[in-house]
Amino acid sequence: MLTKKQLDLLAFIHKRVQRDGVPPSFDEMKLALDLRSKSGIHRLITALEERGFIRRLAHRARAIEVVKLPESLGGAPQAGFTPRVIEGDRPDAPPPRAARMVSTSEALEVPVMGRIAAGVPIEAINHMTHSVTVPGGMISGKGEHYALEVKGDSMIEAGINDGDVVVIRETNVADDGDIVVALVEDSEATLKTFRRKGATIALEAANPAYETRVLPADQVKVQGRLVGLIRTY
Repeated sequence: MLTKKQLDLLAFIHKRVQRDGVPPSFDEMKLALDLRSKSGIHRLITALEERGFIRRLAHRARAIEVVKLPESLGGAPQAGFTPRVIEGDRPDAPPPRAARMVSTSEALEVPVMGRIAAGVPIEAINHMTHSVTVPGGMISGKGEHYALEVKGDSMIEAGINDGDVVVIRETNVADDGDIVVALVEDSEATLKTFRRKGATIALEAANPAYETRVLPADQVKVQGRLVGLIRTY
């Protein structure tokens, strides 16, 4: 699923490539989407590339190739796969398999439910891919637990790197300063620090290269709180 801005940018790039044979510059994209800075265009380009709609070619100016288009822009329908975000309350679907004991009381097995963005938001897929074994002390509080693979570097100053696996306790509430899985506008999930500011919610990155997103409270739903991290070297 693409946001409106992502879809608008993809449509603009595709139209210019069809007309001129080369993609537009970042300045042209910024003007076309009425954005204040090119950093916003960079984030949209990264999101489109992560979703497989475009490809950037190294060592070439304006090297953006449109790989595919969504159905709304005339692309072929994608059969057999529909990404879904993890729903915290899951009224219409069973919850992920609960963390269960394995060989000893000091270790538990937790389902890995897909990927979560620590950077540009991406869909978190509600489908268990495999499981990981975690120390029992990492499972804190009541409720179900699951794990997600981290994609991106926006939380590196919080010690969360691209490729890490985060352990999440399902909850729909959070305190200021908690690192949470947040569902944004019912379409995208991201891993950020939660701050409540009056009638808005701020989703803060732990990397100065990323801007804080401030959204109306009704556009942000907490899906879980970070309780642990697993890193493979």
